[in-house]
Amino acid sequence: MSRISHDRKRASNRAGAMRIEKDSIGEFPVPAGAYWGINAGRAAENFPISGRKINPRLIAAYCRIKKAAAAVNMRAGELSKAKGKAIIRAAEEVLSGGLRDQFIIDRFQAGAGTSTNMNVNEVLCNRALELLGHKKGRYDILSPNDHLNMGQSTNDTYPAAAHLAALAALDDFEAEAARLAASLSERGKKFSKVLKSGRTHLQDAVPVLLGREFSAYAAAVRASARHIRRTAADLKELGIGGSAAGTGMNTHPAFARRMAAELSRSSGFKLRKAADLMHAMQSQAPLGRVSSAMRDFAVELGRIANDLRLLSSGPATGLAEIRLPAVQAGSSIMPGKVNPSVPEMVNMVCFHAVGGDLSVSLAAAAGQLELNVMMPLMAENLLESIDLLAAACRQLALRCVDGITADAARCRDYAGRSMGLATALAPEIGYLAAAGAAKRALASGKSIAGLAEAEGLLSPGALARLLDPVRLTRPGAGKPRL
Repeated sequence: MSRISHDRKRASNRAGAMRIEKDSIGEFPVPAGAYWGINAGRAAENFPISGRKINPRLIAAYCRIKKAAAAVNMRAGELSKAKGKAIIRAAEEVLSGGLRDQFIIDRFQAGAGTSTNMNVNEVLCNRALELLGHKKGRYDILSPNDHLNMGQSTNDTYPAAAHLAALAALDDFEAEAARLAASLSERGKKFSKVLKSGRTHLQDAVPVLLGREFSAYAAAVRASARHIRRTAADLKELGIGGSAAGTGMNTHPAFARRMAAELSRSSGFKLRKAADLMHAMQSQAPLGRVSSAMRDFAVELGRIANDLRLLSSGPATGLAEIRLPAVQAGSSIMPGKVNPSVPEMVNMVCFHAVGGDLSVSLAAAAGQLELNVMMPLMAENLLESIDLLAAACRQLALRCVDGITADAARCRDYAGRSMGLATALAPEIGYLAAAGAAKRALASGKSIAGLAEAEGLLSPGALARLLDPVRLTRPGAGKPRL
């Protein structure tokens, strides 16, 4: 034993009861009551990086894999029923929320996620040993490597766990995205008769309905969510059974197929064995594609949040066409100031998700030969983005969109003064004449309607027909049917 190991052992023994575990490097003292073992202990020492532990969704997914593997190996006759049932029960305890403090690895860890895999193996192994009536650390009876990892490798279990965790997270995300879309649609109905000025290039444009703007926001959320659902279909293909380097070494011939079936039953997702197990290990493109789709959603959601901030700007010196619910004081020095706090939070979440996707893209491109060792970064960033965007959708709907009101009078006033109304006159008086009228109206401070009437450009009846709100906001209104 090295001097460092001796010193660590003596210091640990002074701190409390310990057990000594061994690996190919040497000995390592582990607290006697710990369910984690030597692999997790070394990783915790090596990687005190962020202070943020493994994503709980990833732990749950890993436990599903270990539970499924125990069941498959029992049925194949390669694992005794007593050991298999103990492993399954241990996994179920963790899935129910137990022993979560025993997963001690930092999210930033050794490549490929071996530390995560072994942390799970050790915790389940030591709990299973207890269930079998033995002390923790009796790996001669039940081993983290030989039994918990039977027929498996980090190389195939980690991406499979990442897929399962992402699918579960996306279920929660889709519910929140749908809730936000419904909230936006409801505002669309409520504001369906509120005429306002449209704006392009942040300049006056033709009149639009405020309700149509909100309905379009709902359509954007739904379209982006559908895109995510389409890309997530690739996550249902698992490389489990590929073992080391996608060869399937040390696995039962039917292991991969049976694992996909067992995980389908336990997870509720219709999973399938990858057509090419080596490809499933070399390429982590499925995670990359879902991350990119989440980025696209973040881009759309951030755009909507920006619009809500802009439309509510003021209230005295901005657009102030809508009012957002006041959720908190907006300034420590300016009394009465209320800020668009929830949309601001949404913007920050969206920026974070876009940045996370860049990391995922770089990590996906960093695969080499038979393995991409950057999987922990990909999985953690993707899971974080999914959960953050789900929470942002929930709060945006609950604390903002549900309570938005419109200043209909202000909207109508802007619509009436918009230079975009000249567009409605162009079919009757021509583009250049309408452009001239717009310039004169702006210079004189008159509305388009007021100037056209004053200059006699059109009769009052023609003006009323051309500037009718229904005609202005619906394609072909007032036109004969073809």
